[in-house]
Amino acid sequence: MTIQWFPGHMAKARREVSEKLKLIDLVLELVDARLPLSSRNPMMGEITQQKPRLVLLNKADLADPLITRQWEEWFQAEGTPAIPVVATQGDGLRRIESEAKKLVKPKMEAMMKKGIRPRAVRAMILGIPNVGKSSLINRMAKKNIAKTGDKPGVTRTQQWIKVGKEFELLDTPGILWPKFDDPQVGLRLAATGAIKDEILDSDREEITYFLVRYLQSHYPGALEERYKLEELPEDPWDAVLLIGKKRGMIRAGGHIDTMAACELILREFRSGMLGRITLEQPGKEQTDQDPNREVPPLD
Repeated sequence: MTIQWFPGHMAKARREVSEKLKLIDLVLELVDARLPLSSRNPMMGEITQQKPRLVLLNKADLADPLITRQWEEWFQAEGTPAIPVVATQGDGLRRIESEAKKLVKPKMEAMMKKGIRPRAVRAMILGIPNVGKSSLINRMAKKNIAKTGDKPGVTRTQQWIKVGKEFELLDTPGILWPKFDDPQVGLRLAATGAIKDEILDSDREEITYFLVRYLQSHYPGALEERYKLEELPEDPWDAVLLIGKKRGMIRAGGHIDTMAACELILREFRSGMLGRITLEQPGKEQTDQDPNREVPPLD
């Protein structure tokens, strides 16, 4: 299965981002802490033209905290500082302002030497759909300015938003990329809800199969504990059927409603009801799955 989603408004947003770059001081790059590499647009360097960047590992409350720490170290080794945040709750916001000021300090000092009065830091927030950009802006601005939603593709236009006297943020639509070279990337994005469920109806069973197989391998016990199972079958699809049966999802004739079971598992994973789970980690795993993404292991 190959999952792709690149609506026309995303191509337009990419052009508009390029036009606005000359107005900003740095980029706040929002990624999903559960899949920091897969949720990071590989065209980001090209799009932002090497502007200073601060990576924000959003939804950190849903991710495995030990692996999130590994990702912080990985990004730092790459030369890009990273901060775990929870946009909906405001966790990590103070660190964002502190790190952002460090990144733009050389530029501000150069402006002052030229006699230019200090001004607010101008930051552009970039990220894929449904990663929490608007929620972050609303928290930083302390009011509901940016439109939010639990579905990808809510923000369609750019807008400047003032955050006190020291920050001006440019919200942008989520931008995916035209083609996922690695099908595993599409599956991870689909599992976390970055791609609209409406276009995935026929693929939902395969997405759930992927997720259950990953949980069996990396988080043994998560499904058993949530669904009160004495033992989970080795085959991921048999596990889906067992969960559907356990929850009473039986159709006429005694058949398991597999679509309902898949929707349940995906929904509860996305909400954190299966525990704090990360779908990728620094090391050999991602390199094997996508030769275009080199991920050196941490010492």
